[in-house]
Amino acid sequence: MGSRSEARARAQANGAADSGQQPRLRALLVAGIVEAIETAGIFVASVFAAISAAQGKSYQSSSGIAITAIGFGTVIALAFVSWGLARGKRWSRTPALLTQLFGGILGILMLQAQRYWWGVPAVILSVAGFAALLMPSSFRALSYGRTHDRAASAK
Repeated sequence: MGSRSEARARAQANGAADSGQQPRLRALLVAGIVEAIETAGIFVASVFAAISAAQGKSYQSSSGIAITAIGFGTVIALAFVSWGLARGKRWSRTPALLTQLFGGILGILMLQAQRYWWGVPAVILSVAGFAALLMPSSFRALSYGRTHDRAASAK
């Protein structure tokens, strides 16, 4: 009988802890999804670059190969950042914010070049990514906690 009430108390405590983390998880999940969508866009652009390089339509063959390699390397790095965001890893905040900054700049450049089918989604995703990353709940989750620092210095 005692073990049932202990199990129930633990379940309620876990439920209370989960409800406090729910907004944080949602914001980080949205940021991770935005990062994953941007990663997929870079993957598609890298495939187009690879096709152009293979068909000899690049300005120079070596530059087409280099752009393709850089694109696929970026896809791998951003997929790792997306994974880190979805799991609340603190190291993922800076690369994710930089991705949003450069994605927004690239989107604006695409809009100025009248490539709306690339520019509009890039700007929208960049704004959504910044919003998700800078929400107070996700900002706290991805920052080093001051409460931990105070507790360590008090000891």
